[in-house]
Amino acid sequence: MLKIKIKEMIAKKEYDEDRLIKVAEICEATGIGRTTLSAMINNKKKNVGIDNFDKLCAYFSCELSDLVEYIKD
Repeated sequence: MLKIKIKEMIAKKEYDEDRLIKVAEICEATGIGRTTLSAMINNKKKNVGIDNFDKLCAYFSCELSDLVEYIKD
């Protein structure tokens, strides 16, 4: 199972920048739709596309491994 760690990345960015980050801000900055981003944040089963991970890595200035974790069932 893959765990998408966007919540953790948002918390880290909020701490680092000492400000609140809203989902709408991420959507606007990345071009990812709110429904898709919400599904990713809540680890819902959905085909989210690799390009969305690319956009999130750019937004958070991180590696893919910072956003996704493999957990054995």
